[in-house]
Amino acid sequence: MIPPSAQDQDDAERPADSAAGSSPASATDAPRRLTRRTVLGLGAAAAAVTAAGIIVPRLFANARIVAPTDPAVAATEQARHHTGRFVTRSLRAEPVVLDLGGREVRSWAYGGRLPGAPIRVGVGDELRVNLSSDLPAPTTIHWHGLALRNDMDGVPGLTTPQVEAGQVFEYAFTVPHPGTYWFHPHVGVQLDTGLYGALIVDDPNEPGAYDDEAVVVLDDWTDGWGESPDQLLERARRDGMGGMHGMGGMGGMGMGMPSVEQPLGPDTGEVRYPAHLINGRLPAAPYAITTSPGRRVRLRIINAGSDTAYRFAIGGHRLTVTHADGFPVEPVDVETLIIGMGERYDVVVTAGNGVFPIVAIPEGKPDPAAQALLRTSSGAGPADTRPAELGGRLLAYRDLIASPRAALATRKPDRQLKMTLTVADGGRRWLINGRSYDDHEPLPVNAGERVRLVITNQSMMFHPMHLHGHTFALVRPDGRGIRKDTVNVLPTQQLAVDLDADNPGQWLTHCHNVYHMELGMMTTLSYRT
Repeated sequence: MIPPSAQDQDDAERPADSAAGSSPASATDAPRRLTRRTVLGLGAAAAAVTAAGIIVPRLFANARIVAPTDPAVAATEQARHHTGRFVTRSLRAEPVVLDLGGREVRSWAYGGRLPGAPIRVGVGDELRVNLSSDLPAPTTIHWHGLALRNDMDGVPGLTTPQVEAGQVFEYAFTVPHPGTYWFHPHVGVQLDTGLYGALIVDDPNEPGAYDDEAVVVLDDWTDGWGESPDQLLERARRDGMGGMHGMGGMGGMGMGMPSVEQPLGPDTGEVRYPAHLINGRLPAAPYAITTSPGRRVRLRIINAGSDTAYRFAIGGHRLTVTHADGFPVEPVDVETLIIGMGERYDVVVTAGNGVFPIVAIPEGKPDPAAQALLRTSSGAGPADTRPAELGGRLLAYRDLIASPRAALATRKPDRQLKMTLTVADGGRRWLINGRSYDDHEPLPVNAGERVRLVITNQSMMFHPMHLHGHTFALVRPDGRGIRKDTVNVLPTQQLAVDLDADNPGQWLTHCHNVYHMELGMMTTLSYRT
């Protein structure tokens, strides 16, 4: 977490200066295969629309847009290290009935599982995933956190065609970096269904200082239980999101400010979910990690929620944080951490003797907690579902230092870009640089530049800001800022991150609150020549 007090913040962090798709084909039709060759015609024309539905952003003066099909994208892919291994998987997006552990719900999922079956690959392997769809709406897959080739990023209208019912699309790309990642759709609010899964990329240089491993996926759940995600979005468009957000800037007279008790601020999300899950299970029938006393267990924690940050802890245990968003950090011991939507942390725990609660509390919400178990002996589960560790030492971004092998090389920025986050129309529109995505002004970059991105949050709600196709480093005076792709930007906070423009194409950047995103809080990082 970013610390609540400006006095505690790094030099890079200071208060801000001022306050649809076409109708699907029948599922019984023969599958229609889409390929990268489908995505043609992206070139020099401003706002050109191809047959695949990819929209080229407006041109900058005297510049040519580097489109997803540009030779520079293929050349960058060819230059990546390749092991010669190919990992092939198939995913079917389909309507299903899911058992959450005593409660059945109708939703959408990959292969009838929640989460979808995890995908595991090695650095330099080529991953080939055939996505087929039986959904009554178009869909895609976005490979969250991976600096992959642009035409495989899964953003319809920008990089990759959407997949209709009866179609099959092959995602094929070389996997560039080790770490904990995940996959999900990038169409509407489909993320708030069961369409998600873990993507684990093994590190050939992993020190291996642990005995066991488990993936822990956190999620807020409403589909088939409460209001549907589409209903929630329709209500947000009609009524707005957030009781204070209509002020539209810095005029809150201190209201909504983060504090020690409320490190994200008092308003952390508008959607109240009937349930929160760990690995698709309710606390009444919890997911269990079984090991032996004294064994070191690596947990890869993913927040797949749409509107909920979680405070995570394990009763009777300290957490040794080893990775943030897939990249290694100097290990640090804490008792609890807050993980925003889209973020990932890897932690190592030394298992005690007994049965212990793994708890994810919806931060700032009165919703019921998510719970799993760490089990090293027989017996009933723990009675205490709010362990004392939840009030213990809380991880802050300032506590984390990039491992030497993950630190971004020291270099003066060639370009500085600004992203100012605001809200308008009583919370019905969430904006970047005063614009919704349908009227956005792309952020221009040239290949090879070091880019400093200055993010200023002028709203009274935190935003987990995510950048596609890149990782960035939080700016620190010593040059060892942690590498991330998703960062929580607090109310009234200004935060600076550096990135290397080394992955050409058109890249979405947005708030990973899916409802803020769909209400406009998206723009593009746009390569040009």
